[in-house]
Order: sequence, then C-alpha cells, then structure tokens
Amino acid sequence: MTEWINQISGTPEGARIASMLALSAAFLHAVFGALQKGRHDPWISRAAIDMAVVILALPVALFLVPWPKPYMWPIFAGMMAIHIGYKWSQAQTYQRGAYTVVYPVVRGTGPLVTVVMASIVFGERYNLTQWLGVATLVAGILGLALYNYRKLDVGRETLVPALIWAGITGVFVAAYTTYDAWGIRQSPDPFTFLAWFFLLDGLFMPVFARRRLRALPASEWKGLALRGVIGAFVAFASFGSIMMATRIDEVGRAAVLRETSTVFAALVGWLVLGEKVGPRRVALMALIALGAVIMEFGAR
Repeated sequence: MTEWINQISGTPEGARIASMLALSAAFLHAVFGALQKGRHDPWISRAAIDMAVVILALPVALFLVPWPKPYMWPIFAGMMAIHIGYKWSQAQTYQRGAYTVVYPVVRGTGPLVTVVMASIVFGERYNLTQWLGVATLVAGILGLALYNYRKLDVGRETLVPALIWAGITGVFVAAYTTYDAWGIRQSPDPFTFLAWFFLLDGLFMPVFARRRLRALPASEWKGLALRGVIGAFVAFASFGSIMMATRIDEVGRAAVLRETSTVFAALVGWLVLGEKVGPRRVALMALIALGAVIMEFGAR
C-alpha cells in the first residue's frame, strides 16, 4: 500500500483520489464537529472521543505498523503542540457560540491561510482560476457566518468572544494542515505517521478534562462512551483522509475541498441539532460548493 501511495503521488490519478479523500473528510469533519458540539460540554465530548482514539490506536501503533524513525519524534512533538492549541481554541469557540455561526468562521479562515502557507512551505503555485475558487468559497463561508450572526437571537452576549476564538481556531487549522502535510511526507511509511499521530494527539484532552469527566453523573457514562467510540472512528476516517490527500496531492487544493464541510455542517445543524436553514443559507452553501468546483476545475 505504501509503495502504491508513493507511485500515485503527484500524478493525475493521485489528484483524483486526493479530491475524493478531501470531500470525504469534509463530510466526516462536519459530523465530527456536531458530535463535539452536541449534548455534553465540548471539553467532555472531545475528551471521550480522544480516549477512544488512544485505546483504538495503541495496538496499531505498537504492533501493526513499523516504528517511527528517530528523527520523527521532534516532528511529533511539534504536531502535538499545534493540535493542543487547536483543541483548546476549538473548545473555547464551541463553548461560546452557536455551531452554525462559529463553524463557518473556523472553516473560512482555514483554507485561505493554508493556501498561503502551502505556497511558502511547499512552493505550491495556483493559477487565477484557482484563486477565484478560493475567494468564492471563502466568501460563501464567511457570508454564511455573517448571515447566521445577524439572524441569531440566542447567546448573543458571548458571540463576539466566540467569533474571535473561531478566527484563532481557523489559524490553528491552517497551521496543523500545513504542518501535518509536511510531517506525513517526512515519514517513510504514512501509516506509521497516522497511527502515532492519533495515539499522541489523543493524550492531551482526557488528562486536561479529567475533573469534568469525574464530575459527570454515572448515568451519563454509557451515552458518552458510545459518542466517544463513534467519534473516534469518524476522526480516523476524517483526519486520516485529509492527511493522506495532502500526502499525494497539493496541500492547498485538498484544504479548500475539505472546507465544503461547511455545507455539510449546515445540513447537520438543521437535521440533527434543530437549527434553521432558509433559502439564503442554501444560496450561500451553493456559493461554497461553487468555489470548490472552480478550484477543482482550475487545477485541470
């Protein structure tokens, strides 16, 4: 499998597969966000998910993939630092703002910064059509956030701090997308990187949120554990897909396609969380999808 991944990297076949992986990650990331934003405190939800991630990733990392090369450990340390910042800011965001308002701000900030960072780190260059696609997608995402902000009639007293935290989280999204793409390319075996990424990435939140977990009534544990296991598998598929996409194709392009997750998030917010979706939101979601299509078309 690793040899095949190396063979398709940078090829038209690899680009097609990367696009499918990025779009899959978009849908799954919206589901993941809803799982964290759902019934429980976002710190508790993320801690439960990460506990399940560690339990499931541990045997894979120890017994099923080659061990990391010594030079990979400092890379993993940097990865952990960035992801801890991301999780902290994401929890701060979800704690203060409505999901359909703050999520688009996070995802709208991320791709624009990622494209710029990928240009610097990986020397990626984008044509005018691709930049038009990026601009269209970001405009749709931020337009959706602005519309939601204007129509929101609950939780407005905490909305400004929530939006600030959402912008910070978006910068962390760009940072981890770029850094993880660089990290997985340094590993001779991408599955080694993924296994140890999930194992190490899952350690922080359960430790940090331990007091909140202990204070949870025993009657809540069964439902939380189920949410954690489901979230773990969604995390494996979502984060694994986008990191593999950035391994075999352009980082910026994969990041932009992933941000169609905002469309899926609006649908999840409507269907699962009971948040309203009207014709203007549908039009803005169509604009987001159009931006992704333009970006994809421009790469051909």
